[in-house]
Amino acid sequence: MIIKVEISDETWARMLTGKRVEGTLGYDLMTGKKDFRMFHRQTRSRLRDKLVKKLPWGWVKESKERYKTFASVPKEMPLEEMMKAFGDDHDEAMQAIVDAELIDRA
Repeated sequence: MIIKVEISDETWARMLTGKRVEGTLGYDLMTGKKDFRMFHRQTRSRLRDKLVKKLPWGWVKESKERYKTFASVPKEMPLEEMMKAFGDDHDEAMQAIVDAELIDRA
């Protein structure tokens, strides 16, 4: 089946540059025409977080306003090992933040 769809010049220009265009395809019952409405997405304005340190079970990252930590351990791990892994990661994360602050102030 071949479907002819009307698209705007802006959408066509974006497609010609090789960029992906997201939107909705619709059918107007009154006119009997099919049209494509492009979504007007905002570009990413937030900076990516900077990795401070990779931990054995997670990471420490720095954004413009915060330090972030993440830890993830498998459920199959015994409870004692799990708690030790979280504790060790926490200690390493705290030391990495202290080191990062000392380096920034130097």
